[in-house]
Amino acid sequence: MRVWTATACVAFLLLVVPALPGQELSVSGRVNVSDAASHRQSADGVVVWLVPADGEAPAHVTDDPEKHPSLTQKNKRFDPHVLAVQVGTVVDFPNHDPFFHNVFSLFDGKRFDLGLYEAGSTRHVRFDRPGISYIFCNIHPEMSAVVVVVDTPYFATTGDQGDVLLPKVPAGAYTVHVWDERANPEALARLRRQVVLSPSASSLGTVSITENRTALAHKNKYGREYDTPAPSSTIYIQP
Repeated sequence: MRVWTATACVAFLLLVVPALPGQELSVSGRVNVSDAASHRQSADGVVVWLVPADGEAPAHVTDDPEKHPSLTQKNKRFDPHVLAVQVGTVVDFPNHDPFFHNVFSLFDGKRFDLGLYEAGSTRHVRFDRPGISYIFCNIHPEMSAVVVVVDTPYFATTGDQGDVLLPKVPAGAYTVHVWDERANPEALARLRRQVVLSPSASSLGTVSITENRTALAHKNKYGREYDTPAPSSTIYIQP
């Protein structure tokens, strides 16, 4: 009996279901998230992306400042908490709080330190390589966000109900990738799979994720514990 590998299956399907040049699809899917006791959790903030089987993904990145995605600082929070972007994208970090922030990232993704900047101002970062960037503020330890950088223009982030829609995806063969902050890398790697998308098969179906990872512990940008807040300091209250 012949054993078919995933790559062989995709190659066979490409012969049976050839893609028509220029044919674009709206690819849908759904993500379910549960804890170890199978209790359903909010499924928002899960990133789903498609990598073409031939490795060729066209660049859709624009450097138009009017179209930069933003990770806004407001009420000592980042909004959104999870932001997905393509490699090469410039992300704006506007400060909408009435006090200073110091946004930084020192983990495996893009490493940067924006320094102190005041209310009403904006700093910018170009995310120039794929990876997961955990974002923090050096002043406010409760602030955290994640920028997921992918090397493809075909990606989307789920809403509250776990629904996801990837528009304008050319028909063809892809590898499906999924990332969720609540799952460890090994579990996420097992969710990767090969698909062939066509007008009659444009759904990714349902992906089920089980929480198996706790929140990422972090210290300040110097590797030390955070200082106790001083309410009268000009760092916390704009002069």
